[in-house]
Amino acid sequence: MKFQIFIFVIFCVTIDNWVQGKTLHRPIRAVQKYTTKYDNIDVERILHSKRLLMNYINCLLEKGSCSPEGRELKTLLPDALVSDCAKCSDLQKKQAGKVLTFVLLNYRKEWDQLVAKYDPDGHYRAKYEIDEDYDYSQLDDAKK
Repeated sequence: MKFQIFIFVIFCVTIDNWVQGKTLHRPIRAVQKYTTKYDNIDVERILHSKRLLMNYINCLLEKGSCSPEGRELKTLLPDALVSDCAKCSDLQKKQAGKVLTFVLLNYRKEWDQLVAKYDPDGHYRAKYEIDEDYDYSQLDDAKK
């Protein structure tokens, strides 16, 4: 009986080693990042030009035509929201924060429209602790 148990254990170890040898081990891939070809855009210039900013906002809201970079933004925005901007470069994260803050503080009507389109259930506002009822216009940063 001990011999049969010994043979069974050897059989199990042999099968386990064989299976592990046949298992496909895939290398862990780095997270694919968004393109950086538009990272050199002068965000400050856009934010301080109502015409340029409204062109981007209207593009995102499908109320106007889109420039190539606007089209790219509109395509990537839903994924960036879902993934916490995991594919964004550090510069893209910084610029996104600057743009979102500026629009929230200075273009509240357009902000509300963007929120209705891209965050209708309030999931991302809650995640980033944005209170839609707070009057942000009183903050020092609310300057055009």
